[in-house]
Amino acid sequence: MANTSPGYGITIRVEGRPEFQPVAEITTIITREGAMITALDVADSQLDAVVIDVTCDAIDAAHAERITTALSASPILKVRKVSARICQAIAKDPADARRLTIKRNTVAVVTDGSAVLGLGNLGPAAALPVMEGKAALFKRFADVDAWPVCLDTQDVDEIVRTVQLIAPVYGGINLEDISAPRCFEIEARLRELLDIPVFHDDQHGTAVVVLAALRNALKLVKKDLGKTKIILSGAGAAGTAIARLLVLAGATNIIGFDDKGVINKQSAAPNEMRKWFIENCNPEQFAGSLSEAIKGADIFIGVSAPNVLTESDVQSMAKDAIVFALANPDPEIDPMLARKHAAVVATGRSDQPNQINNVLAFPGIFRGLLDAGATKITDKLLLACADAIASCVSEQQLNASFIVPSVFDPNVVKSVADAVKGQA
Repeated sequence: MANTSPGYGITIRVEGRPEFQPVAEITTIITREGAMITALDVADSQLDAVVIDVTCDAIDAAHAERITTALSASPILKVRKVSARICQAIAKDPADARRLTIKRNTVAVVTDGSAVLGLGNLGPAAALPVMEGKAALFKRFADVDAWPVCLDTQDVDEIVRTVQLIAPVYGGINLEDISAPRCFEIEARLRELLDIPVFHDDQHGTAVVVLAALRNALKLVKKDLGKTKIILSGAGAAGTAIARLLVLAGATNIIGFDDKGVINKQSAAPNEMRKWFIENCNPEQFAGSLSEAIKGADIFIGVSAPNVLTESDVQSMAKDAIVFALANPDPEIDPMLARKHAAVVATGRSDQPNQINNVLAFPGIFRGLLDAGATKITDKLLLACADAIASCVSEQQLNASFIVPSVFDPNVVKSVADAVKGQA
């Protein structure tokens, strides 16, 4: 008998009821037909049906057809799809690349090293350890195969074109540590060009976790987001994304500050994101200092620099104030000082309670995007993810030192992924 060959490899998607042991039936039939099984994956498992992708090497095209016919003849199996000779199948239908290659579970973690961990423009080589860490987190928390892609250029056109050229390998693009305002243009252009989701974690991952934490903090102090006064220190990538998501969630009074002072209609608008900030924040056009603005404020959110907030600033806030001092590693105010006057305090540090950590968001978001075969990320999807994270803290668990779940809570990734699939 002739030998089987990878050149005549086929992948068959088969469905069967779990009580009939479909894996055993598939294995028996393919072995009986003289083919060699090279891979067998359970693609989906429900109470009433199991979906199995089985790949095997046949002798020739006619042999491959006989294998498919034999599987179809089984009374307990249903053949849903056959991909024979994988390269030709993908050439005929490029969408098959998601199902038949590593694309279905692979994310590129892309950086130019221009804004590494708040340390500044360190370049691509110095950014590599951070991207490696990110890839490890993807694998540890969501079993996503992520790969660092550190680009030796900070030219927007070159970055966009390079990512476009490598995109066929990946199921998603995670932009990381790219400085503002270039990150806004890069993300926007890639979202237009690519048929896979593009996610800038420094923007949207941060915003999602901040909103989740704020939902629970407001529940604790019994305040309505739409009726609160919010002071935001830092209007770069993270700050702008936080403001956008809070406005979408119902916030109506955000006063933002950058290193030049308060942002209002007198401020310059060099890009679309700053233009959005000016048009949607500071409704009363406040023109004073941060210390003046924070008097009577309900919420302070800092994604800026160390020590921009004083104890007297926090003391001047409204009753049951919320302070998120997220600059890392040194926050906008010593959390011990902030807790003397605020009802809820959060930081970006792992040695403090209420750590606002992006790892609560991005693994589950990409797990859901990849599982759904999604192509785009919407605002509704981000809001749903924030709600999913917030819901992982039960009423019984919620207190001033526990407004977000632990990053090691296995329910987080599943809840976020389910929320993404529900939207995608």
